[in-house]
Amino acid sequence: MATQKLTEYERRRLENIQRNDQMMAALQLHSKASLLSASSKRQKVENKAKACAVKTYRVAKDEAPVVIRRSLRARGMPPDSEGLEGDFGDAAPRAPESNPKFSPPRDLGSFSMGDAYEGLGSRDGLVRAMRRLSKRPEMWGSVKEGSGGVEGCKDEILRDSVAGVSAHSVGLGCGDIKTEDSLGGRLKREGIKTEDSSEFISTLKMEDSSGYGIKREGLVDSLEFISSLILEEDNVARVVPGRVMVVKFFPTTELRMVAVGNKYGNVGFWNMDPEKEEGDGIYLYHPHSGPIGGISIQPFNIAKIFTCCYDGFVRMMDVEKEIFDLVHASDDAIFSLSQRPNDGSCLYFGEGRGGLNIWDLRVGKSTALWALHEDRINTIDFKPQDCFVFATSSSEGTACIWDLRRMGAKNPKSLKVIEHGRAVHSAYFSPSGSCLATTSFDDTVCIASGDNFEKTSHVFHNNQTGRWISSFRAIWGWDDSYIFIGNTKRAVDVISPTQRKIVKSLQSPCMSAIPCRFDAHPLEVGVLAGATGGGQVYTWTSP
Repeated sequence: MATQKLTEYERRRLENIQRNDQMMAALQLHSKASLLSASSKRQKVENKAKACAVKTYRVAKDEAPVVIRRSLRARGMPPDSEGLEGDFGDAAPRAPESNPKFSPPRDLGSFSMGDAYEGLGSRDGLVRAMRRLSKRPEMWGSVKEGSGGVEGCKDEILRDSVAGVSAHSVGLGCGDIKTEDSLGGRLKREGIKTEDSSEFISTLKMEDSSGYGIKREGLVDSLEFISSLILEEDNVARVVPGRVMVVKFFPTTELRMVAVGNKYGNVGFWNMDPEKEEGDGIYLYHPHSGPIGGISIQPFNIAKIFTCCYDGFVRMMDVEKEIFDLVHASDDAIFSLSQRPNDGSCLYFGEGRGGLNIWDLRVGKSTALWALHEDRINTIDFKPQDCFVFATSSSEGTACIWDLRRMGAKNPKSLKVIEHGRAVHSAYFSPSGSCLATTSFDDTVCIASGDNFEKTSHVFHNNQTGRWISSFRAIWGWDDSYIFIGNTKRAVDVISPTQRKIVKSLQSPCMSAIPCRFDAHPLEVGVLAGATGGGQVYTWTSP
C-alpha cells in the first residue's frame, strides 16, 4: 500500500502536537491533573455528608411541625361574621370561648360539671333546682325514687335474681313494669279518656302548685285550641351556639325547663322561670366533642340525664354528684337514644350503621346488639301502651315496628315496615299508641294506623332543610288529633291525621328563624318547644 503524501499544513500540525506532548511530559502536568481531580471529588462528597447531617439534626430538633390550614367549616366552627353590618337573624353565633382547663374529652373517664361548664353566669341555680326536683316524690310510674339510675338498679337486679326472672328479660330491663303505670294509666288517674283517639282528652283539668299547670275546660282536639297557642317575646331564648339537634322538656310541672343538644357537643338548659339571683336561667355545658344524637330524662329520676353523641360516647349527667360519668364508649357513632317508659334500667341507642344496642345500666354491659337496618338509626320510640313495642327510623329509607318479645338473637324480624323514597328522619307513636307518624326526606309525612298499622297515608310536606338546618321531624301533640312539624317559611305546620292535610300554620313576629326540632311538654297541654339552626328555642303556650 503506497504511503499517503501529507500536505504542508498537516505535516506542521503533527510536529506541533509532538512538541506539546514532550513539554507536558517534562512538566508532569498529566499526573498533577489526576491528583487534583481526585482531591476535588473527595471534598465534594465530604461536604455533602456534613450538610445532610446538619439538616437532619435541625429537622429533628428545631423545625416546628407542619400545620395544615383548615376552614372554619372543616373545623366544625360557625362562620365569623364579626365586622359585618346588619342583622342576620338566626345565623349561627360564634361559639363561646372554651374553658382553658377543659377540652371535649375522648378519654374513658368522668369529669366534673364545673370543668365542662361554659356558661356566662353561675351554674348554682341549675344544680339547686334539679336537686330540689330529685327529692320530690315520683310523679308517675311504679319505680321508686332513685331506682332509675345506675346505682339504684343494683337492688332491682338482685330482686329479679331471687324471683327467678330469666336472663333474657333482665337483659332487656323489663323488671316489674305494669301497664297500669304507663302513660295511659297516669292519664286515667287524671280523669282523661283514652278509649277513642279522636276524643283522647275530653275535659282537661290539670293544675299544679307552681302555677304552670293548665286549667281549661274544652276540647283539646279542636282547631280553636291549636289556634290559641301564642309565642311571646319572653319565651324566646338562644340556649346553645349553633344548630340544635335535639330538644327535650323536663317531665315535671314543678318548673318549666328544656334540655337542648347542638352539633358542637354542647348541652344547654333553659329554666324559663328562674329565681331572681339566677339571671336568665340559661346554663351551657360541653360534655361531648360532636353532634348530640339524643337526650333521655326519666320523670322518676330527673337528676340523672343521659346523652349520646356522634363521637361514640354515652354519658350520664349526675347532678347529685356534679359529674359527667361515662356509660358507654364505642368506635362507631351513636345517632339516637331512648328509654322505655318507667324503666330506668336500660338504654336503647342506635350505634353505627343500623345497629341497635341495649345497654343494661345495672351490670354495665350490653345485653343485646342487633343489626336492624342497613344504615343509621335516627330515632327510637316506644309505644306508650306496650313497653315491648318500639319503632325505628333509618336513613336507608324505611321505618320499622319491632317487638322485643319476638326478636330472634341473630335475625330479628319486624312487625311492620313503612317504606319511603328517601331517608326517614323520625318515627313516633301517638300518645294513645294507635298511630305512627314518620318523616322522610322524600317530602312526605306518613301516618300509619290500624290494628297492625296496615293503613298508611302520605301527606305532602316540604322537608328540604338544606345543610345549615337540622332535618324536620314531625311530632305528636298532647293527643292523637294533631301533628306538629317545622315549615321553611318560619312557621309551624299543624297536620290533621284524620283529614290527611295541613290545617293550620302557627306564625309569630317573634319567630325569626326556621324551627326544625320540636317537643311537646308531656305534662302541660298547650306547651310546645321548637328549636332552630342557630340555637334558639321558641316556646308556644296556651293563654
